[in-house]
Amino acid sequence: MLSIETLIAFSATSALLALVPGPDNIFVMTQSALVGRRAGLMVVLGLCCGLAVHTAAVALGLAAAMQAVPAAFTVLKTLGAAYLVYLAWGAFRAGASALQNKEAPRLSPLRLVGRGMIMNISNPKVAIFMLAFLPQFVNPALGNVAMQILILGLVMALVTLLVFGSLAIAAGMAGQKMAGTGKAQVILQRVAGVVFLGLAFKLLTQK
Repeated sequence: MLSIETLIAFSATSALLALVPGPDNIFVMTQSALVGRRAGLMVVLGLCCGLAVHTAAVALGLAAAMQAVPAAFTVLKTLGAAYLVYLAWGAFRAGASALQNKEAPRLSPLRLVGRGMIMNISNPKVAIFMLAFLPQFVNPALGNVAMQILILGLVMALVTLLVFGSLAIAAGMAGQKMAGTGKAQVILQRVAGVVFLGLAFKLLTQK
């Protein structure tokens, strides 16, 4: 079992990392401002599920294998960038028609969770980062390194859930105030589209 001191240090570090501006928290705030804080929280849940997948990959050595095979890294980041471009296209289309269609269909909670999972899992840099980050808090003397990594991944997911959840609520409240008119909704949609394209470019240019 990991010591309390190790868990506290790891939790504090994870919280700081979650607050650093990056693709995931920007994605959360954009979705919350655009669709609402409940939708943002579902996206956060999906992102945390994605972290669980990355943790399992680190524990099983899959992340190390992906790091050793550049083609796998390229394929994954290309798929992720393509998905973000798809979201950007949807945002631009919705922005153009928002004034005529004020009751656009909302995504189901399951689809929002899936959106967060795809966003996180398709970013190979997360897996590579966790491959370098998690083992720093592992104590081989305690045995069962894979279990220690899984525990750390769970703690990181819980901390991320709290931090990103707070960001989602704040962004959702701000977005709700801005979306009182059709024009504001159009602006939000177009800003979201630009953000998604920017995230796609950032992901695609990762090495």
